[in-house]
Amino acid sequence: MNKNTKWLPGQASPNPNGRPRDTRTQALRQAILEEVPALIQTLLEQAKNGDTTASKLLLDKVLPSLKPTSEPVTFDIASNDNLAAVGQCVIDNIARGQLPADTGAMLINALSNQARIVETTELMARIEKLEAGGVNG
Repeated sequence: MNKNTKWLPGQASPNPNGRPRDTRTQALRQAILEEVPALIQTLLEQAKNGDTTASKLLLDKVLPSLKPTSEPVTFDIASNDNLAAVGQCVIDNIARGQLPADTGAMLINALSNQARIVETTELMARIEKLEAGGVNG
């Protein structure tokens, strides 16, 4: 194999016009598009005749799958509670069976992310205060 055939960064492109368009793919797409109404009609007839695969194909395109949702939860926490107290409240509610474990895990994860945000905000404020005071590093 000739080592000089490899393209190198900065080198002029050996194909400046790029890859040619594949007209076969475009022709195939156009042919399929022209037949879509007939295909849908065939699927409808098959579904009406009991073909569950045809029914599934049609319904999957018309009615999207339901996505799981969580019920809203409320807690009796004071606005001045720290993150540890709120986390303990979540754990207590899980332990009492008042909160599903998966929802509790999501809340604990959210509290953890909030703790990182608070920590970063406090560090930024401390750095700005130090820089404003003229402290040299």
